[in-house]
Amino acid sequence: MKKSVWLGILFVLIVVGFVVYSTMGAGRVHCEVCITFRGQRACRVASARTRDLALRTATENACAMLASGVTDSNQCNNTAPDSVRWPQ
Repeated sequence: MKKSVWLGILFVLIVVGFVVYSTMGAGRVHCEVCITFRGQRACRVASARTRDLALRTATENACAMLASGVTDSNQCNNTAPDSVRWPQ
């Protein structure tokens, strides 16, 4: 095989390895948020590299189920969660 083919295969393996490593959850923080907005309740789990990012992502995911439109989404995201859990 040509050298360029080997370099292409090596590049693809490095990219695939990076994607697998970054999605396997190494060093990740998990967070479960339950939130009530306009009489409806939703709970969502998220994981991220930091606690703040995990909390924000879980809140946004829960609000995505409860709110419609930009204004509702912003109001929901600014609503205090009913509960926050940090499962290991």
